[in-house]
Amino acid sequence: MSDLKGASCHDRVKSQGITERVSRARAAPLPASARGVTPAPRSPATRPSARHPGSPSVKRTTRSPRATTTLRRAAAVGAVLLAALAAATVPATAAEGPSREEIYRELGVADQPVDYVILVDTSGSMKAKGRYDAVRSTLRTFLGGLTRADHVALVTFDDRPEARYIGSAGDPAKIVARLPKAPDPDGGTDIGAALDQALRELERTDAASVASVVMLTDGRHQPPRGSGYPTSSGTPWKALRKRAEAIGARTELAGYALPLATGASGAERLGDVVHNTVVLRPGSIQDLGSYLQRAGDSTRARSAARLLAEDRGKGVTASWKQTGPRDLTTGSAAASVTFRSAARHLPLTVSDVRLSAAGAPLGISGLPTRLTLGPGESRTYAVRLAGGPDGSGLPYRHTEEASAVLRVSGQVSSPWQRALAPDVDLKVPEAVAVGGGPLTVRADIGSVLLLPGILLGLLAVLVLGWLRWRSVNRPVLSGALIVVPVFAGGVPGRIALSGRRVAFQPREGGRGTVHGRRRRTADGPGTDLLIRYVPDGATGRPDRVVCAPGAQAVVGGLSFTHHPDSGQAPAPGTARPRGEGPR
Repeated sequence: MSDLKGASCHDRVKSQGITERVSRARAAPLPASARGVTPAPRSPATRPSARHPGSPSVKRTTRSPRATTTLRRAAAVGAVLLAALAAATVPATAAEGPSREEIYRELGVADQPVDYVILVDTSGSMKAKGRYDAVRSTLRTFLGGLTRADHVALVTFDDRPEARYIGSAGDPAKIVARLPKAPDPDGGTDIGAALDQALRELERTDAASVASVVMLTDGRHQPPRGSGYPTSSGTPWKALRKRAEAIGARTELAGYALPLATGASGAERLGDVVHNTVVLRPGSIQDLGSYLQRAGDSTRARSAARLLAEDRGKGVTASWKQTGPRDLTTGSAAASVTFRSAARHLPLTVSDVRLSAAGAPLGISGLPTRLTLGPGESRTYAVRLAGGPDGSGLPYRHTEEASAVLRVSGQVSSPWQRALAPDVDLKVPEAVAVGGGPLTVRADIGSVLLLPGILLGLLAVLVLGWLRWRSVNRPVLSGALIVVPVFAGGVPGRIALSGRRVAFQPREGGRGTVHGRRRRTADGPGTDLLIRYVPDGATGRPDRVVCAPGAQAVVGGLSFTHHPDSGQAPAPGTARPRGEGPR
């Protein structure tokens, strides 16, 4: 159900000789066009009267003709500028949104059936001041504003109610012709019975979802003897009210009471029965037509509000269009965002739209700052992503993925809000909702040269380490070793030293190896010789001895003396090295 607000600005209405009273807090509102009050015209400025003899003298300022011409030209220019400004503001006002009539046509309000029960007082007092004739003429105009989809029950009442017409509102002349030519001069005013007849009409099973009870009377409740409503209150009236509440539970029910005479009136009794009632008080019988039109406009607003009730709380949802992961290796990528309106009847506008993402440092551009969606419409917009996933801290070449959760800021409204306010509260959610899942973004980050560079660096360290180790543990040999048996004489053997390792076989038999090891001494770097020797027939690991530069060492029964200088070639029969290449 729509929220309808009561008429306001009581003081201004009173200044026109019209007073309106809302009988209940939930009274149906009047449309904006009906509430407008034209201000009284301002009285023209009083010109100074001619000076009479004896009055104080007034000093007059005399302007030259040139000064007068200048002032006139300035006034003309100002008038032109004001006219241009007024013309410029007309399109802006027109562009603010459609009018109520355009909205009603868009919604198909004329196609929505409405029940009208019109109660016309035909008591004798209605003949005074042409009230009854005015009712007949204005009712025809009022009925002409209805459509064939509307249902009309025209009921007259005096001592008792009588249904004059029940059916479609398609032929105003035919309906008005059913009214009696003149009111009953002796008839009373049984308002309670008239309201009972109205409720019976609205209690039918095929009643419309929107209903209005319009009562036109000039007197108080004055029932005849035997009436079921002998007073203006009591149990019968409470029963009427309960029936009206039951009708209002399934129907948008409102009442419009139009007292046609000054002073006390029984029109307010309608408000005692129908909770949502507005009492309209025409200043004179000539105002009746405009006040009946108010009732019609208010009913149409209620029909529109009922149609738009299902759009309450429905706004705009934005989501990523999922077409697979977005590759941001180059720093940007294309994506799509879909905006969908959940409203069935209402057009929606999103202004100051901005997109961002959580979970990935992304900039999103390419979206218009203002979007307009028709009822239930979905639109997909292409956007540009800039940025990419954060690196893991490792600079090697690898692929990073992240989930970009869409964030949308903007103001949701409807171009219909201004025209329908305050009678119809649309309650459009102001924020854009976000639906769907996050968008997967990925990027190849880091340097392709990092891992090869690390491997080359490790290899260089290993090579340098190996070279360092070889320079210490396998230095280049020089000089010669003189080999002599320790316990038996013989011709000394000579082993020439070269390269980084020398294998030898002495004449006495066996086999051995010699390599150097660099060390620091007090006299500077020196190279010791590590001699390994295994005599013939020996088993196990070879014996080892260290021979300092120019010194002598014994191992395996042989004496080895180092001569740093190679000297002459060995004599025949001496041991010669096998000469392995350096390792």
